[in-house]
Amino acid sequence: PTGPMRNQSTEINTYILISDSSDTTKLTLNPNTAHKDLSLSEGNRKATRWTNQRYPDHPERFDFWTQVLCREGLTGRCYWETEWSGRLFIGVAYRRMHRKGEGQDCWLGRNDFSWALSCTKDGYRALHKDTNTAIPETPTSNKVGVFLDLSAGTLSFYRDSCGSLTLLHTFRTTFTEPVYPGFHLGWVDSTVGLHYKAGLT
Repeated sequence: PTGPMRNQSTEINTYILISDSSDTTKLTLNPNTAHKDLSLSEGNRKATRWTNQRYPDHPERFDFWTQVLCREGLTGRCYWETEWSGRLFIGVAYRRMHRKGEGQDCWLGRNDFSWALSCTKDGYRALHKDTNTAIPETPTSNKVGVFLDLSAGTLSFYRDSCGSLTLLHTFRTTFTEPVYPGFHLGWVDSTVGLHYKAGLT
């Protein structure tokens, strides 16, 4: 189903209402995973695709795709939001997703280890392994909410437009380990800002 979700889903509403609680977990981008063309700022809560940052080599760093993962591995149920510009793949990945090389096993949303939503001004697409699904919704907002229920095996993406959530896509699977929020910045000058709203474990 699509349409405004904030008045229809008690579950989502709950996470938003507790967003100001003192025990809210914050997500931060992991500099050790960031491709060298990504500049991190705002306390590692924003990434911009720009020029080479001279990061040191690291086994966790993506060396071809301009991607970055968060430090925190997520379990249970949680909801967070991102604000994007340019071309973004917003998703989650197992920690064991490959980092080195240009194969699809390293590309967020293109393998067994990750799930993603592609966002541009022209539209959205849902990606996992060989699946690339166009979503018939217009990007009227540059904010995307993500709701994860690990034990239930669901990962849902929402467009957040003026406080109204519209469901874009839900992946249904069996998660076998914690997942790490991640981002692929597809164009130069693309940006993503991380806004964690609330979480329950």
